[in-house]
Amino acid sequence: MRTTRSLVLVMTTSLASVGVAHGQDMYKSAAGGLYTGLNYSFVSLESGNDDADVGTLSAKVGVMATPFLGIEARGGFGVDDDRIGGVDYALDNFFGGYATFNLANESPLTPYAVLGFTRVEVEAESVFGTVTEDDSDVSYGLGLNMAFAPNLSGNLEYMRYYEEGDVSVDGLGLGVQLNF
Repeated sequence: MRTTRSLVLVMTTSLASVGVAHGQDMYKSAAGGLYTGLNYSFVSLESGNDDADVGTLSAKVGVMATPFLGIEARGGFGVDDDRIGGVDYALDNFFGGYATFNLANESPLTPYAVLGFTRVEVEAESVFGTVTEDDSDVSYGLGLNMAFAPNLSGNLEYMRYYEEGDVSVDGLGLGVQLNF
C-alpha cells in the first residue's frame, strides 16, 4: 500500500513538473502571455472618386488566450495627410478591439486573421471649412507574424478598418511586437 502511494506521489509530482515546464514553454511562445506592439500603416481613405493615401502610427496590447486565439486592443493616430484637389484628408485617430485567429505552427512565420470593431475619425479640410466624420464598423484583415527572437517579432498586415456606402478605410501595416 505504501509503495502504491509513493508511486502515485512520484508520478503526480512528475506530471505536475512536466506541466509546469510545458506551461513555461507555452509562455515563451506567447500562448497565455501578454504582448504589445507598434505599427506604421499606409492607409487608403476612399470617398466617392477621391482616394487619399495617409499614414498612421498605432499601438496594440493583447493576450494570447491560446496558441490559436489572441484578444487585443489597438489605438492610433494620423501622422501623414494627403491633399487632393485642394482638400486635405486625414485619419485623425482610430481605436478598437479585436480577436486574432492564429495558424500556430513550428516555423517562425505565423499567419493570422483579425476580426473586430474599429471607431475611426476622418477629417477633410478645405478653404470652405472642415468636415469631420467619426463612426464605427466591423473590421477584418489578414497578417503574418515573423519571429526574430523568442520575445520579438515583426508583422505585415492588411486591414479593412471601416466601410460604409462609398467611404472605406484600408491599411497595410508594418510593425514590431514584444512578447512578455
